[in-house]
Amino acid sequence: MRLAELNTMEAPDAARALRGCADVDRWVAALLVRRPYADRRTLLDTAHLLATWSDAELDHALADHPRIGERGTGPRAATSAHEQAGVTDADREAFREANRRYEERFDRIYLVRAAGRTAAEMLALLEQRLTHDDATELAVTKQQLTEIAMLRLETLVEEDR
Repeated sequence: MRLAELNTMEAPDAARALRGCADVDRWVAALLVRRPYADRRTLLDTAHLLATWSDAELDHALADHPRIGERGTGPRAATSAHEQAGVTDADREAFREANRRYEERFDRIYLVRAAGRTAAEMLALLEQRLTHDDATELAVTKQQLTEIAMLRLETLVEEDR
């Protein structure tokens, strides 16, 4: 969509579009209230500054996020499938086991920016992140949510011409 469209669309429609980037009510509401945006860069900079997720917001955002290596069924399944294009059927078993160990260790799904990464890279990152203490891994997971949200927002909104 064009920036002008985001700036002028009805709030519920704009919220639905933004929620596809990160399902965090506070973030979506804060972006909506700051409309209209003069340009795409202002929108992206504002979104990045507002991406300070609480633990509860992270948990909510992860609630319908498919695991790496799994095909999701929620409203963002198609987006996640596109982002996880580097995961083949042959990789899925390795991810099943790695995801199980990660969830056992941290009690949440493994979240990583999949776009632009191979399955091998994502598995290596998972293994490395299993060495983190809880606080470090929580911070890394929030950073990954920010990266995902920003990439999705960059894809969603085009500059007006």
